Amino acid sequence: MTVTSLSEIISNPSCMDDYDPNSMPVAKARQFIKQFLTPITTTEVLPIRESLGRVIAADILSPANVPNYDNSAMDGYAFNSADINKSTELKVIGSAFAGKAFVGGIQAGECVRIMTGGMMPKGADTVIVQERVTVNGDLIQFSEAPKPKANVRYAGEDLQLGKTVLPVGHMIRAADLGLIASLGIGEVSVYRKLKVAFFSTGDELASIGKPLQEGQVYDSNRYTLYGMLSRLGAEIIDMGAIADDPELLEKTLLNAAMQVDVVITSGGVSVGEADYMKQLLAKHGEVMFWKVAMKPGRPLAYGKIQSSKDKHANYFGLPGNPVAVMVTFYQFVREALLILMGQINPTPLPTFNVICTENIKKQTGRTEFQRGILFADSDGLWKVKPSGAQGSAILSSMSLANCFIVLDESIGNLDAGTLVKVQVMDGLI
Repeated sequence: MTVTSLSEIISNPSCMDDYDPNSMPVAKARQFIKQFLTPITTTEVLPIRESLGRVIAADILSPANVPNYDNSAMDGYAFNSADINKSTELKVIGSAFAGKAFVGGIQAGECVRIMTGGMMPKGADTVIVQERVTVNGDLIQFSEAPKPKANVRYAGEDLQLGKTVLPVGHMIRAADLGLIASLGIGEVSVYRKLKVAFFSTGDELASIGKPLQEGQVYDSNRYTLYGMLSRLGAEIIDMGAIADDPELLEKTLLNAAMQVDVVITSGGVSVGEADYMKQLLAKHGEVMFWKVAMKPGRPLAYGKIQSSKDKHANYFGLPGNPVAVMVTFYQFVREALLILMGQINPTPLPTFNVICTENIKKQTGRTEFQRGILFADSDGLWKVKPSGAQGSAILSSMSLANCFIVLDESIGNLDAGTLVKVQVMDGLI
């Protein structure tokens, strides 16, 4: 994709190859957004226990070999492999435990009783497991000889001195905490948390705890956004539900953009709508409005909000329907936020193919993300079925679902028994 400035595309959309704001494919929209993302660069040093979910800002190098000495991988007897073809009987001359090495070395015909993790004695290069020997006083006999150098973990086998253990851009997971600790490292350099503000727009929105007036609905979008952003480890500011008042919307938008890296709104971005939000975004930023060829979540906006001469924030305008908010967040916003957090090439959401057990109605020409229930049948085979009605306002079907059934633009109506692509939600929602 040719890299063109956002302002150039806004003033002249034709300068972007294959750009069509009225039928932006899902994959094209993702690529379009990625080219305008600038990751944060501010770093901080944290104790490793506080670094979970953060993105590494400097390569973590191994300060030593891991393990730092040759050691046994099993409980057994350490000996020299040259003895394998000479004798099936060895003399036990001592023992080695993890943290308590055998002092001295072994000669031909000798061995040392050794425990898992114990340092290999000088002269030994092989361990026979205790189940493969018969003990008679201080002598052992092989019932089955091991291969030379079997059951030994060599120094540097896991990590070598000076090698990169975890690279810049890696998000720290639970396993990484132990890995870093195994190196004797107590602190790591990470990028600061991404700051995200969000608010909902519309006179029809009521806050929880207040009685609904005629024509009103409770604002659920801020709660799902809170949950999804919390899963990503962002620093969150909830700006509330904002009525359709131009002055209040402008104040909220600029206040949000001044404080954070990313502003997310729900509602008020439908292409062709004459509303205050679109006017404010045109006044204070460079924002593109699209009709993405997808369902749910057709309307989508992305761009930059300028809150002062030296401060701008990335902006995502999501649809107002509750399910559409979640679908567009996972298909577009999630990856963008991970990149902004400093991740290099975030891993896409895992997808795989399974049989769908029910008929599906769908129009060609757009990608659909239908809510599905992934389950194992009586034979242990994984299959999927729709979670119920697929309207973009039916949030209950999202709670029932554990995956998206992803149907691309070339697919039409499907019969039960058809192989379909699913995208797993578990661990995300």
